[in-house]
Amino acid sequence: MWFGSLRGGGGGYGATGIVKNVLVRYFSRERAVNVRKINPKVPMQEANSIAQSLYDVIKQHGPLTVPNTWIQAKDSGINGLQSKTHMKIMLKWMRGRKMLKLFCNQVGNSKKFLHCTLPEDPQTEQSNSQPEIKLQTRKSSSKKKKRLSKKTAGKGKK
Repeated sequence: MWFGSLRGGGGGYGATGIVKNVLVRYFSRERAVNVRKINPKVPMQEANSIAQSLYDVIKQHGPLTVPNTWIQAKDSGINGLQSKTHMKIMLKWMRGRKMLKLFCNQVGNSKKFLHCTLPEDPQTEQSNSQPEIKLQTRKSSSKKKKRLSKKTAGKGKK
């Protein structure tokens, strides 16, 4: 029966084998890179100016892949970028500072990783959505009143 697999028999696929495999896979993984501690390889003032220029390029041209970002950065003439590798380091540094977001767009078997800017002022979206909610509640309450008045009017005729 299947009780044999719990004792460790059955070809190594028992509960102990599964637990062992899970533990080995978990502890053999590398830790994720702490993007907050990325060294931008330039002085901080220069890093901030490069980051602001890259931010403007990405904001102006929408979500961009790394190669497209490099093309747009060369066209806009950003001062301080030494190479494409340096730009990748700066993009990673900007993600650590919550200036950019990296998301994946999967099309079939291929994936595209796109950089986009984070929303600057999320409070304006919330303030716009609150009056709509109030309007909807007012409309629904007036509909209930009309339904109730029709029901009571119908009862009076009988």
